[in-house]
Amino acid sequence: MSGGRRAAWWVALMAAVTVVGLAVLAAPETAQAHSADESYVYLDVGDRDLRGQVELAYVDVETVFGIDLGGDEQADRVALRGAVDELHEYASEIFSIGGGGSPWPVRFDGVLTLEEWYDVEASSHAILPFVVDLGGADVPQVLEVRFEPFFDEIDDRNALLLISNDWRRGIFDNEAEALVRFDPGDRTQSIDLGDASQWRNFTESISLGVDHIRTGPDHIFFVLVLLLPSVLVLSAGRRAPTATFGAALWRILKIVSMFTIAHSITFTLAGLGILPLPPSRLVETVIAASIAAAALYNLRPVAGDREWLIAFGFGLFHGMGFAGLVSELEVGKTTQLVSLLGRNVGIEIGQAVVVLLMFPGLFVLRRTTWYRPALVAGSVALAIVSLIWMVERMFDVDAGISDFVDKVIRFPRVLALVAAFTAIAAAVYAWERTRNRLLPVADRSAAAEPEPEPELTGVG
Repeated sequence: MSGGRRAAWWVALMAAVTVVGLAVLAAPETAQAHSADESYVYLDVGDRDLRGQVELAYVDVETVFGIDLGGDEQADRVALRGAVDELHEYASEIFSIGGGGSPWPVRFDGVLTLEEWYDVEASSHAILPFVVDLGGADVPQVLEVRFEPFFDEIDDRNALLLISNDWRRGIFDNEAEALVRFDPGDRTQSIDLGDASQWRNFTESISLGVDHIRTGPDHIFFVLVLLLPSVLVLSAGRRAPTATFGAALWRILKIVSMFTIAHSITFTLAGLGILPLPPSRLVETVIAASIAAAALYNLRPVAGDREWLIAFGFGLFHGMGFAGLVSELEVGKTTQLVSLLGRNVGIEIGQAVVVLLMFPGLFVLRRTTWYRPALVAGSVALAIVSLIWMVERMFDVDAGISDFVDKVIRFPRVLALVAAFTAIAAAVYAWERTRNRLLPVADRSAAAEPEPEPELTGVG
């Protein structure tokens, strides 16, 4: 294959993967839909497990139960816990769920504020988690639900039911899309969950995997750490610019794939309950330390061009970091495995998008005298941020670094930063080339004047 055709092939591949990944990344984020005068019931649907929570509006709880709420968060928690038995009794009266004409036993457990349950800034609802006793039967496709919170006590009240999680129907962490509405004239509803489909489970799990990259700065940082030296190779005991675009891109994609394979192993084993998970604080601390270690390795590559070993070894710890995502519901092993596969595919796509967005600028810049100082500065910066994360997670403190990082890498703002970086890299390359300061590539004679690289024209 000629150099021009190889370049065209790589451009086509980059465009295809980037378009797919950006399409998923650009999906609108689900916002919470808690109206202050509406109550809700959320359901988590497993294969043989049905649970959820009833959410009662503070304004109505105050009116009916005489509990003073909506002030200090800690005071609200104390007031709700003091009335937990009364709240459970009321919830049992206004909510029932069943199938085939008869309701199932429902057990309520505790009471939480909206802030505790969703990690939001302010509370407006009391959360009453519950578990439904199905007697060992599968969850049927059609559910019969009665929900009538405050309908008899307060005029003009209605309520909503939402399916929060239903893996086999491709529903995950839904907090805003209501399924049915209850009002005084429609207190009981038959809810058809729809046909279960492992394909929907798989495709929606891909979206979750990509979203993990979008919202996971530590994962992005580790990919960036691997990217920085990807356009250099060891030659005669020192790093030199790599020769061809395609070979360098393929190499970094393989390294990132080793990272995926490694975290897939621990992700799957832990998600299926085969591998016991250490405390989350320890896992998150090790993940932060792994980023710092990989960044420092960029400064002193004692093992040579073996970044894939670094990626694989630390990938095992990263897999533990989100293994809990597959143990939230009691679903069958097949459903879990399908979801695991989809999430791993999504993570791989997300990582590939990060690589394909950043790699062109790095490749253009690699032959300039600016690249090695940039490699050192970038690696040191990533190491510092990661070490701060490590201290935060180890001692449970907040230095504010995460809020800053989240703002910088927030999609789609980060695309403008990537575009600016690529444009600056192209300008620096042009500047260095006009002054004959471009560094020789690794597989060419350092004494010879480097020729213009045809692959650069191929990638735009």
